[in-house]
Amino acid sequence: MTTKHRTFELIAPSGYPQDLEAVHRGIARLHAEGHRVDGIQATERRYQRFAGTDGQRAADINRLADSSRALPDIVLAVRGGYGAVRILHGLDYEGLQRRLAGRPIAFCGHSDFTAIQLALFARAGLTTFGGPMLASDFGAEDLSGFTMHHFWNALSKPGFKLKVDAPQTQTTDVSGTLWGGNLAVLTSLIGTPFLPPVEGGILFVEDINEQPFRIERMLYQLHLSGILARQQALVLGDFSGGKQFDYDNGYDLTETIEQVRSVVGIPVITGLPFGHIPDMVTLPVGALARLQATAKGFELAVEGYPHLV
Repeated sequence: MTTKHRTFELIAPSGYPQDLEAVHRGIARLHAEGHRVDGIQATERRYQRFAGTDGQRAADINRLADSSRALPDIVLAVRGGYGAVRILHGLDYEGLQRRLAGRPIAFCGHSDFTAIQLALFARAGLTTFGGPMLASDFGAEDLSGFTMHHFWNALSKPGFKLKVDAPQTQTTDVSGTLWGGNLAVLTSLIGTPFLPPVEGGILFVEDINEQPFRIERMLYQLHLSGILARQQALVLGDFSGGKQFDYDNGYDLTETIEQVRSVVGIPVITGLPFGHIPDMVTLPVGALARLQATAKGFELAVEGYPHLV
């Protein structure tokens, strides 16, 4: 997948890994490729439903501000779940900014890790990567070549272009800050100092196991709070796992999207391969991007973020 050997540091800011076989499989794969893996103890901690106490989980991240320690190349989240929001107030944003701003270090993860990513962007101006995690992706029974290709391609180059052959009903050509992540986590940060005040951005969102009406309610929260009106476009990733019920009476995700389109006043683009799926792209949160959408699909060109050297 990559020609260079890298140092990975594992962090577990949310839940503990339920599938230890996946954890061991992921670590073994990284070792087999010649990479060094530090922070393995983060995969072994348990405190209630979390991967350690709030203090332990915050310390995993705050250690990166310690100038006496060598920096890893990649900081990789073990898994998502819930718990990141509990440690946001305990992160050393000033120290992390001093140590990491502009440095070629890559934080990567998705799902509940969205809270960490948005907080680091809002409070420290740090760009991170929405992408694979140790247990669910590197440790999957069948490793996705698609996911690994896009992961290394995004982290090792100063820019890339993503082409998606998903027909669009709205066309657009806009540029702005690329940001987003998990929809439920993102909306939970509205009104807090941990949601970045992005103006003119390109917002991407995804979620799992949410019914269409819950997805619509969260998108309406972004709309009614004025956040969507300040963006250039909304890009929807994967929303699998939601159940249909007789009570829905034909109301599904397609209807949700059309309803949102009718009120938000910005283009809503669909089909981004990002989320809780085996084949996912890696996206830098806080980078500069240009989105061009036509009836045949869309292209996302991304640049302006620190990358591995």
